[in-house]
Amino acid sequence: MIRTKKGFTLVEIMIVVAIIGILIAIAVPGFLKARETSRKNACQENQSKIDGAVQQYILEENLEDQAAAVTELGGIAALVGEGEYLRVTPECPSSGTYTLNGTGPAVTCSIDDHPYPGTES
Repeated sequence: MIRTKKGFTLVEIMIVVAIIGILIAIAVPGFLKARETSRKNACQENQSKIDGAVQQYILEENLEDQAAAVTELGGIAALVGEGEYLRVTPECPSSGTYTLNGTGPAVTCSIDDHPYPGTES
């Protein structure tokens, strides 16, 4: 009676590992780009929400312009709270910080590659 050993040879295992490595090398950059795009979109959405809150503040307080609103508010914290314009302080998903501006877009992010929509060069 002849016994045959069952199992994979070293060459077969190496081929499978190589194929898995190639698939990972192709997929990872796509996942990283999708994650960064998602973060950028979330940051821009937060900027849009803050901008909307500033514009609503300008209308309700009968202020002349954005510069007057930014001066009066002093910062984003004045827009946040129960019964205010924002329930919670929006946080940049890439750990950036938001700043109110008197001119140009009402809010900017400290992360340069997260520009407010419509201000990209």
